[in-house]
Amino acid sequence: MYQKKFSPRGQQKPFSRKPGFRRGKPSYFSNARPTHRGFSRKNHSGSYIDPSKFINKAVITEEIERFVPEHQFKDFAIDEELKRAVVAKGYTLPTPIQDRAIPHILQGSDMVGIANTGTGKTAAFLIPLINKVRHDAKEQVLIVVPTRELALQIEQELKGFTRGMKLFSVCCVGGASIGPQISALRYRNQFIIGTPGRLKDLIERGKIKLSEFSTIVLDEADRMLDMGFVNDMRYVMQGMPKNHHTLFFSATISKEIEGLIQEFLHEPVRIKVSIVDTPKNVEQDVVRVTNSASKLDVLHDLLNQKEFSKVLVFGKTKHGVEKLSKLLTTRGFKAESIHGNKSNSQRQRSLALFKDSKVQILVATDVAARGLDIADVSHVINYDMPMTYDDYIHRIGRTGRGDKRGKALTFVE
Repeated sequence: MYQKKFSPRGQQKPFSRKPGFRRGKPSYFSNARPTHRGFSRKNHSGSYIDPSKFINKAVITEEIERFVPEHQFKDFAIDEELKRAVVAKGYTLPTPIQDRAIPHILQGSDMVGIANTGTGKTAAFLIPLINKVRHDAKEQVLIVVPTRELALQIEQELKGFTRGMKLFSVCCVGGASIGPQISALRYRNQFIIGTPGRLKDLIERGKIKLSEFSTIVLDEADRMLDMGFVNDMRYVMQGMPKNHHTLFFSATISKEIEGLIQEFLHEPVRIKVSIVDTPKNVEQDVVRVTNSASKLDVLHDLLNQKEFSKVLVFGKTKHGVEKLSKLLTTRGFKAESIHGNKSNSQRQRSLALFKDSKVQILVATDVAARGLDIADVSHVINYDMPMTYDDYIHRIGRTGRGDKRGKALTFVE
């Protein structure tokens, strides 16, 4: 992801039909540019997503230049115990966003970080903010994120860095009972991590006093904007003390995001990690199907192939995702689902089973497309077409993470 690469002439062979596929089915994979009007999906801006954009054959690459960080973690001006915790987690050389962001955050500068998930941005803000709290017991940090899953993931990483340091945190997210969160807020927590709607609720109830917070992180701000949280974000920001430290992270920059940056931050440092349109190490292709019945059969045959070892399947609706998960289970596959109709504990259970490779397949709505860092996903399958090309990019970004390769297939009817 951080390496400059070039592509020689030779390409890997495209997928071929495996033995055992029934005769008479449509050709599964094609590089031909689709022309049928049914092969395009209109996105929110009124343009069409041409499925030819879903085809990008992986090529053999050769590394010619490697990102060289200016720092090592031991070089950063952070607490010695924190340095040991960072090393204990296996961190040696920082990623580009960590290398560039940590010094500015340590200096107290407002910062805009333009980076995708999987670039190490969580550690980029957690490490200097843990250091900040370690040096001043009065410091409290508020981290605002779009989804429950991302909030829990950040808290898990925070606990990994702070084990034994007597620093405390609470996750305040929607979809979970508010009672235990209110109980946890009676105690002093150096870090509060939450989703905008639940945070607003707790602030209005007087359970979170924004005047006590000197630092706020807005993570995946573009996603929060997409999800309609802009007014909740404004409510939280307006309640912060006049002099506060703001960190703002987004995968994309739009006119609306620029407006929020101007509104929320004061003379921010901007750090941008080079973001490619689609991941270079994700091979992409389309799967042609003729009707819904053959669509399930095609998915069945794909999932039976040995290389489809850990597969994230995306569907459009909560009902459709749950139905597909049950159909796959009845066909003998180990499958779980994650969608908005499930309780928080049910979603976490499904995620844990998939992360631990106890199930082969996780069927999900787009709620799982951003923020989740699941290791070793071999394939992403878009069983239902994404609504926008941005959604597509975020979906397929769940595979081929770091220096690993992945494959993404999009079903086109």
